[in-house]
Amino acid sequence: MAALNDAKRLVVKIGSALLVDAATGALRQDWLTSLAADVAQIKARGADVILVSSGSIALGRGVLGLPQAALALEQSQAAAAVGQIRLARAYELALAPHGIIAGQVLVTQEDSQDRRRYLNSRATMETMLGFGVVPIVNENDTIATDEIRYGDNDRLAAQVAVTIGADQLVLLSDVDGLYTGNPKIDSTAQHLAIVDKITPEIENMAGDVGSTLSKGGMITKIMAAKIATEGGCAMAIALGTGLHPLAALAQGARSTWFTAQVDPQAARKRWIAAMKPRGTVTVDAGAGKALLSGKSLLPAGVTGIIGSFGRGEVITIADAAGAPLGQGLTRYTSAEARQIMGRRSTEIAAILGYEGRAALVHRDDMVL
Repeated sequence: MAALNDAKRLVVKIGSALLVDAATGALRQDWLTSLAADVAQIKARGADVILVSSGSIALGRGVLGLPQAALALEQSQAAAAVGQIRLARAYELALAPHGIIAGQVLVTQEDSQDRRRYLNSRATMETMLGFGVVPIVNENDTIATDEIRYGDNDRLAAQVAVTIGADQLVLLSDVDGLYTGNPKIDSTAQHLAIVDKITPEIENMAGDVGSTLSKGGMITKIMAAKIATEGGCAMAIALGTGLHPLAALAQGARSTWFTAQVDPQAARKRWIAAMKPRGTVTVDAGAGKALLSGKSLLPAGVTGIIGSFGRGEVITIADAAGAPLGQGLTRYTSAEARQIMGRRSTEIAAILGYEGRAALVHRDDMVL
């Protein structure tokens, strides 16, 4: 069974009701302070932490004096715009005493469906984590409309976990896991500590009931678990209402863990390997040797471009004789690649007229 203390890259989803007092619309400062302490403790042992947090609309609603009833789309977007500033500031102030820098990342569902945006968001968060930053991710409610929304942060958190290659995802909730029925109305409902496989029976247990903290209740958490576990990420549903919720989970508080079906890196490599290449880049012997030793493909080692492809599409990487070495996701279009091939990464900005990525294909986006 997964254990929080073993996490190397952890995504934590935080709902509005945990962060914002429903009666007053004010931030639950003591709770956030305790969460920040938990995050600091996890990072102190060398793990990466990404927070997927709701709360912008709830905070903005209070500032603007909007009613608790359902809001029109434009009212929700206005509330999100006002509340997002306060939400980001709250995390910044909570993490700062621990010497941790917070960074804001706003996304929509389009960002995970479009390969170019997907690569950009992944690269940005990877770089942030490299600097020791804790990304605070939220749906971009100021611009999102129904057709481009995730709709709930459970599935958003699962998508972020898969995108960034996390090995664990924790959904903090107002329930301590999955039960065979709704424990609020069924006294015979049994708690499930481990779910090794999400079967139709497991999905039926969720029904349309459970947590009141997310828009979809328990069923959205099961949907999130399917996304996460199939992408190689174990997931927990854990009680988050009390102080220090992550510390409590690490110390064995009751929860439900969903077992990862594969290794996260293996899942990503399998996905890339299954995609049809849209073009080919040939590389010199030095670049080929570097790739086999685990390096990224830099423009300097590219000797030729075949075909037409866009950013984020899969390309074949071939040696000078045309033999395939592997394939990967390109960070440049074919036109851009032709301009920078054979050139040093430090020359990219001068050639293209804008700052680009150092690698043509990053090692994490490559299968050999």
